[in-house]
This record gives sequence, C-alpha cells and structure tokens, in this order.
Amino acid sequence: MTESLMELSVGELARRARIPFRLLPDIPSLISHFARSVADDILNANLRDEPVRLILPVGPVAQYPILVEITNRERISWKNVHVFQMDEFLDWQGRPIPLTHPLSFEGFMKRELYSRIDVDLRIPDAQCHSPHPFRIDEISARIQAVGGIDACYGGIGYHGHVAFNEPCISRWNSVSVEEMRTSLTRVVSLGSDSIVVQSIHSAGGNPEAIPPMAVTLGMRDILASRKIRLYCAAGERHRAVFRRAVAGEVTAGYPATLVQGHPDAEVFTSEAAAQPIFIGLR
Repeated sequence: MTESLMELSVGELARRARIPFRLLPDIPSLISHFARSVADDILNANLRDEPVRLILPVGPVAQYPILVEITNRERISWKNVHVFQMDEFLDWQGRPIPLTHPLSFEGFMKRELYSRIDVDLRIPDAQCHSPHPFRIDEISARIQAVGGIDACYGGIGYHGHVAFNEPCISRWNSVSVEEMRTSLTRVVSLGSDSIVVQSIHSAGGNPEAIPPMAVTLGMRDILASRKIRLYCAAGERHRAVFRRAVAGEVTAGYPATLVQGHPDAEVFTSEAAAQPIFIGLR
C-alpha cells in the first residue's frame, strides 16, 4: 500500500486525497504564501472589527520575516490577535529551556516576530500564549476563554507529527486513533527521528545539541480549529510525508492523518515535492 501510494501520479493522488492539497511552484512560493495567509487572516478580522485566534508553529520559520515586512508595510494591527504557540523544547528533566537558548521556540517568536512588528501595531504580551509543562492545562483553558481557534498553521514532521504530537513508540503500550485524536497538552520524550531531523536543520547534524523533551498542544485543540493549513516546505524530505498525510491510512502512528476529514483543512507543498517517488540510488 505504501509503495503504491508513493508511486501515484499527482493527478491520481489528488483523486485519492482525503485532505485537499495545493501545489506551489517552489519553496520560496510556499513560504510567501504562508506569510500572506496569516497576514490576510489578521487583516480580514480587523476589517470586521473582530479578534483572530491563531495557532502558529516554530518550524517552518522562514515565513516570519516576510510576515513582519507585510505587517509593517501594510500597517496591519496585531492588537486584537491571540497567538497560541504549538510546542516548546524541554530539557532532559522536562523543564523549560531558557528563552535565551538558541532553540527556544518562545524566545524565537519574541525576538523574530513580536518585537520586530512596529510598536504601534504590536501584539500585547498577554495575548501571546505558550504551553508550559508545569501548568499543563492552562493553554487549553485560554483557547476556550477566547472563543476557540480560528486558524491553525503548521508543518508536518518526519514521522507525521503536527506540533510534537509524536506517535507512541513502545513495546508495552499503544495509543488508539481515538486516543490520539482527543489527546491533550502534554510532555513528550522526542523520538530519535525527530531529534535527528531537528539536528540537521538546527545544529549541523549534531543530535546532542537538541533538547530531548518537549511540551505540545494535543491533537484535540488542533483538530478543533475552525481552519487548518499545513505546509510541507522541506523539499525532498517532505515528499513521502506529504503523500502519507493527504492520502495515507488514518493511524495514530502517523498523527497528521487525523486531519483527514476536517471540514476546512488544506496542505500545501511544492510541485517538485509532490512528484511520484521511485526508489533507486542516485
């Protein structure tokens, strides 16, 4: 089944897909689309004089300089925006890494997004929310208090994780589709594949530099979002990920497949990353 899925033409994949997908010419186009989409969500809510509540990722991150530029150039106010961060790294004891750590997601958002928006447009600090391992249910309660999530944006990890909703890999324990679908904010030990991929992107291939644990929003809050937009923007590495997510069997072993059936979900990738996969030495 997996081999046949990987070899489907793009047209046949589109016919079988259970999440609609859209192809853009290349990775820069994907990143620009991501930034423009977030900006438009905020702009349209401002025109309606309504709040907008977003789940945003740290990974991918190249969209944020573009989003800052659009925001400042078009004078888009973030005063009525609520941002809920997907996840955050923890150290080996399950404690938050410092905001000054080069891999801190919250530190990145503060430095590279919030503080770069012009002061008169900037989001209030109280409207920036991050999951915390010692106040595990706090972020879900805040989501409910502001009226739920309007749009969840994110990527898809190597093992199909959205945020750090990693598949449960244990000889003693298993998680059903329904358990994963209703999973709550929680602390997780990262799988070795996630650590290796993170190390390639962020640490020159040194896995020892990657914090071994994380706190993540659960799939319940993500799937409850009124709109979900996922971007496969890692090129060659995302080819199989993309195909499994949009047309693979729904399984807790590949959590992105749980987005299938959502009433307003879409996946974006590049034209090259959507092409059939044939195994061979290169």
